[in-house]
Amino acid sequence: MDKLRFQSFGSGSSGNCYFIGNASNGLLIDAGIGVRTIRKYLRNLGLDFENIWGVFVTHDHADHIKAVGLIGEKHRVPIYSTRKVHEGIQRSYCVTEKLYSSKKYIEKGETIQVGEFKITAFPVSHDATDNVGYTIEYKEKRFTFATDLGYISEEVAAHLKLADFMVLEANYDEQMLHQGPYPIYLKKRIAAETGHLSNDQTGFYLAQNYNERMKHIFLCHLSGENNMPEIAYTTVQNHLDEKQIIVGKDLNLVILDRLNPSEIYIF
Repeated sequence: MDKLRFQSFGSGSSGNCYFIGNASNGLLIDAGIGVRTIRKYLRNLGLDFENIWGVFVTHDHADHIKAVGLIGEKHRVPIYSTRKVHEGIQRSYCVTEKLYSSKKYIEKGETIQVGEFKITAFPVSHDATDNVGYTIEYKEKRFTFATDLGYISEEVAAHLKLADFMVLEANYDEQMLHQGPYPIYLKKRIAAETGHLSNDQTGFYLAQNYNERMKHIFLCHLSGENNMPEIAYTTVQNHLDEKQIIVGKDLNLVILDRLNPSEIYIF
């Protein structure tokens, strides 16, 4: 049985892209870094764009869609998202190669089969044209991606509770944001329910809702200005400690680097 593999190629406001697959094929979640960089990281996995069954886009902000045009049209990889997200991609200044033949529409709440993977999109709260997270099922394992969301709704929580592995946002430290250099309007936007999750929000949710399925939690989309990896890790760990959930024993907690690829995780 070919094991599930995961690698983050970049996670943050400079660009987001995640690989999930096996030794011979896989999917990308978002493509917000350079196409040549993505190809280099795929080749390090022994793969190329011909081995990618699709790119699943969470929303139309530039740091998630920068490379989708070239990947879709030049490399003929299907680009999946909701109709509204695709409309946002077509309007975006950062996508110079517009999508035509590679455009694939999905609906929130519907599960589609792509290769050996079942993918379900679910709504999240963020301030783009439209916004989704994804749960990906592979050989009875579930991997949920919930990045760029202002709060965890009941529907998001339902997906996270069934996940064996998850990529979950821990964007900012509340004190760093409030004391930092951002203008007031931007601080309010980040902290709003259509903004981003703080370390405390993520840690509190995980501590209250932990179950034994949750084996690997990857904290993603850390702010370069309003967070630090060690602060995000410690804040979430402290919430878990309060509920006697031991990091390293009950679950693995990993911070995904903003600019560099993670190690390759084989489950």
